Amino acid sequence: MSRARVFLYDTTLRDGAQTTGVDFSIDDKRRITALLDGLGIDYIEGGYPGANPLDTEFFAKKPKLQHARFTAFGMTKRAGRSVGNDPGIAALLDADADAITFVAKSWDYHVHVALGCTLAENLDGISQSIEAAGARGRETMLDCEHFFDGYKANPAYALDCAKAAYDAGARWIVLCDTNGGTLPHEVERIIGEVTRHIPGDRLGIHAHNDTENAVANSLAAIRAGVRHVQGTLNGLGERCGNANLISLIPTLLLKPAYAESFEIGVTPAQLAMFTKASHTLDELLNRAPNRHQPYVGASAFATKAGIHASAVMKEPATYEHVAPESVGNQRRLLVSDQAGKSNILAELERFGVVLSKDDPRLARLLEEVKDKESAGYAYEGADASFELLARRSLGTVPDYFEVERFRVDVERRHNAKGELVTVSEAIVKLRIDSTVLISAAEGNGPVNALDLALRKDLGKYQPFITDLELVDFRVRVFQGGTDAVTRVLIEFRDGTGEHWSTVGVSPNLIDASFQALTDAITYRLLKAGAPK
Repeated sequence: MSRARVFLYDTTLRDGAQTTGVDFSIDDKRRITALLDGLGIDYIEGGYPGANPLDTEFFAKKPKLQHARFTAFGMTKRAGRSVGNDPGIAALLDADADAITFVAKSWDYHVHVALGCTLAENLDGISQSIEAAGARGRETMLDCEHFFDGYKANPAYALDCAKAAYDAGARWIVLCDTNGGTLPHEVERIIGEVTRHIPGDRLGIHAHNDTENAVANSLAAIRAGVRHVQGTLNGLGERCGNANLISLIPTLLLKPAYAESFEIGVTPAQLAMFTKASHTLDELLNRAPNRHQPYVGASAFATKAGIHASAVMKEPATYEHVAPESVGNQRRLLVSDQAGKSNILAELERFGVVLSKDDPRLARLLEEVKDKESAGYAYEGADASFELLARRSLGTVPDYFEVERFRVDVERRHNAKGELVTVSEAIVKLRIDSTVLISAAEGNGPVNALDLALRKDLGKYQPFITDLELVDFRVRVFQGGTDAVTRVLIEFRDGTGEHWSTVGVSPNLIDASFQALTDAITYRLLKAGAPK
């Protein structure tokens, strides 16, 4: 029995660029386009030519793609203009693209308020735009903006908008939940009604995530008959984001209810690249990956409770809904105050230390972990600090350097221009073998100054730390009051893209930060094989 083909459309570079704090350079767009093409996406929406100089430049020459169709996005013809006299249409037709996605209002309320034209003029703009692009040999699509709200308010007119595109020859008519407020059962019902007028193999879905239902709505739409689904990497998008393709695609490939009925252009080998692809996008945006993101997050296949860890080691399917390797992720048995010997053994094995479950050192290490966590340490988010703790208990971590003292000064003063500024300066004195090194640095705050001073001169170990970058710094204050204990988690990255996290705990924020910093550097030296 043949499976129905579902086509995947990515709008990270256009709709995803509307995410607060996200701005893509043209080089970013080229890198992401190549990434998406390598994942097997069918359509890559590159942006909105004519809307801004960057997108216009991006569409001057189509990127070389192995699989995807490069797609331009823009509005249908404006009311009161001819197709040949509309600058927006001209920019789309001149763009070097395989396909064009037009967007048009399909809610009569928006036609009157946002466009200020008649309902008939809006339909005429849809038809003429689709026909003009088709005459130029372009595959055409229409995003019916606000379709579901429009259908609820005036089903006849919303359908008229979709049918105008269909009758004009559009390959895909995409029904958009633009406000993100439609629920899965509504999506399924409405699309079922639409398919009485337009075949499902000409329909698509574009869902926003304002009720945390964008993926669910996309799946409901596929069940109801659509064969084209739009979304973004990591769920980027305005407000609460779009349907997350990083979650949607594995579900289509790995869950029998979909895999047995539908096929997509993503192969199992490409699916195994998803964790890396998700993290690559986050690194490009200079933000920490979401540890709890389904399928690809660091915690997606992490087990904390000891009894669960024991079960996972015996049979992974007891607590894993899919194999982590299928999406390029890995199983993690976390070390915490809820951990048992199974967690410890699994983590030790992960970094190459094999112990018997009856080894007395294992029991001592477990007790030390629980003592540390009762004092505020959290190793589940600081794998590097746990590895150092374990290896130190086994006597396998060299004393690369000894910190004799450090000092941090924070001064508020007027600078030479008479401006009131706050200046942080740190001094670190450390010993390597018989050599004493003293470094000082100013930074953007006391922790930054301390980090710069510590890494400014590490003697013979300096070549091993030149490519380190501190990428995340998190502070949690707990156990209340002005004498509260502070936990600091620090994440570093090196030139190869490898990440590791360390933890420090102290009533003093600077001291806790320094613990985490020294652990991070020690871990790097250990992994790099630095000689003692």
